Amino acid sequence: MSLPHTTAVDAGLLSCPACELVSRPPPGAADVFATATARCPRCGARVHPRKPDSIARTWAFLIAACVLYIPANALPIMDTSSLFDAQQDTILSGVVYLWTTGSWVTALIVFIASIVTPLLKLVTLSALVISVQKKSTWRPHMRARLYRVVSLVGRWSMLDIFVVAVLVALVQIQSIAVITAGPGAFAFGAVVVLTMFAAFSFDPRLIWDPVKAAHA
Repeated sequence: MSLPHTTAVDAGLLSCPACELVSRPPPGAADVFATATARCPRCGARVHPRKPDSIARTWAFLIAACVLYIPANALPIMDTSSLFDAQQDTILSGVVYLWTTGSWVTALIVFIASIVTPLLKLVTLSALVISVQKKSTWRPHMRARLYRVVSLVGRWSMLDIFVVAVLVALVQIQSIAVITAGPGAFAFGAVVVLTMFAAFSFDPRLIWDPVKAAHA
């Protein structure tokens, strides 16, 4: 583990979360690093040395996402009604159907994007928050990379929601067939959004604070 470099906080600088301007606190705001009362001189947004209540907010989003992850996979994500039959499909039943019909690549893509990826995001973000709470100095570079990966792949977890939305928009011939989004689709969409909020609420700079303190 290498020695940490000088940080913006060490230099008395703050970064704006809105326009990303790096500036010094205004005169008379000497306690800004404790109270975070300063504003960006360019856009007026509040600036903070670290995201306020980052750990608490991240835990709140993660717990809500974990609660909804079960109904998202257990409840039907799509209801199909036609003159001949009515069918309800969950994410897993859709994967099984694709696999048994020979669409192995599509089944694998849906399985990874809709089941594995959200679960890995929940586990990874939970591990990152726990490591920050315990002030761990273990492999900060690797943990920072994990956070960047989680932030990058978040949008691809919406694959099933995109498919359902397209099918609902295209197949609405009332006398022949009707496709509607099931309760699982709404739960799954909520899981994806909550994990994205959790990733946004987590401040990756907290990973490096214990490393800096260890070498102080």
